[in-house]
Amino acid sequence: MTEDTRVEGTGVEGTRVEDARAPLDRDKLFTARLHAARARPYLATALFALHVVESRRVPTMAVDRHWRCYVSPPFVDRTPVEELAAVWVHEVSHLLRDHHGRSDRVARERGLTGPGERLRMNIAADCEINDDAYGEGLVRPSGAVSPETLKLPEGWLMEEYLRAFSLRLDTQDLAWLDCGSGADGLEREWDLGPDGAHGLSEQERDAVRFRVAQGIDGRPGHAPERWRRWAEEAFHPPQPWRELLGAAVRSAASGAGAGEDYSYGRPSRRSAGVPGVVLPSLRRRPPRVSVIIDTSGSVSDAELGSALLEVAAISRAVGGRRDLVTVLPCDAAARIVHPLCRGEGIPLMGGGGTDLRTGFARALRAQHRPDVVVVLTDGQTPWPASRPPCRTVVGLFPRRRARSWREDDPDHVPDSPPDWARVVDIG
Repeated sequence: MTEDTRVEGTGVEGTRVEDARAPLDRDKLFTARLHAARARPYLATALFALHVVESRRVPTMAVDRHWRCYVSPPFVDRTPVEELAAVWVHEVSHLLRDHHGRSDRVARERGLTGPGERLRMNIAADCEINDDAYGEGLVRPSGAVSPETLKLPEGWLMEEYLRAFSLRLDTQDLAWLDCGSGADGLEREWDLGPDGAHGLSEQERDAVRFRVAQGIDGRPGHAPERWRRWAEEAFHPPQPWRELLGAAVRSAASGAGAGEDYSYGRPSRRSAGVPGVVLPSLRRRPPRVSVIIDTSGSVSDAELGSALLEVAAISRAVGGRRDLVTVLPCDAAARIVHPLCRGEGIPLMGGGGTDLRTGFARALRAQHRPDVVVVLTDGQTPWPASRPPCRTVVGLFPRRRARSWREDDPDHVPDSPPDWARVVDIG
């Protein structure tokens, strides 16, 4: 189906009969898109990535999750160019902020079904967009929903607005809203679907988002705070770091050699081939984990508290055997090794410089050598020159930029964690 594709349907209520079958005024529509790109230059890549499909089934303009924009010809005829430009920005914002994917997740988590709940999601998504979308070259379209419309505060996310209101008599006038499946995830009858023409692939959609984020990051003073936060997440998407940390520890603990030792408790089956000789069998035991916590002056009290929470998560990741997990506070010198069974009273002493190599050395000299070493740090430390004889997982506290720990060399940049360590960013 080409750009000139037209999906026949019913006309818009209130439109004159002689205009109901008039073709889409593409010159006016694309003039409005150019105006939108000039007003919001950081959104230009996304605006021009949308493929227009003429449709008489949509009330105004709508998008699907494949970056097609369905446009009603009567709506374009009766709407000024300035308002059309604002609608362009509104619709593409739904896609950039992944409102369709987020709506699907919310629907699964909260058990929300039916078109009424999807309408609430559309309204909540509109509130997230419209609280800071207009002004500075864009006029507010007539009938645009804002948090003020629902008597709610500005600055919330779609998920928060969705919890804060329900469909009532005072919201019945909003039933006409329909920004399409790109806004609430519910496929419409006019959608061309994943196999239709001119949809963007998942890789192309990600590329568009990345280019928009680059534009915002390159000129941060030209975008509202909400868009700047969106761009930061596009470059550094939030990760389920606790699950990643647990998975990294479990992976290290289940690796070859970890938690394995020879035992005469059950003779090896190969003993039958050597009469008179009892051969030990290789038995798997729960892995021992040593957690080195960076307690240097560059780590905040809040991060130290977070580190103790991670220790509890690490214990769960290896089956809950707290007696096999030890905690070692370390700044420039290794402190006392604490068994996790006393986790509630572990003193995180330190506050000086940072050299976690002493922590590695102390952990590996323990009576029972660990199978896995987990390091919780901000990364501002020298690392062992050689790979330790056990698996290593590094949990990094977030830092915008590396800061020196050397007073005599303020330009010094600390080394990144070595390649032999599995690194997980802690949120």
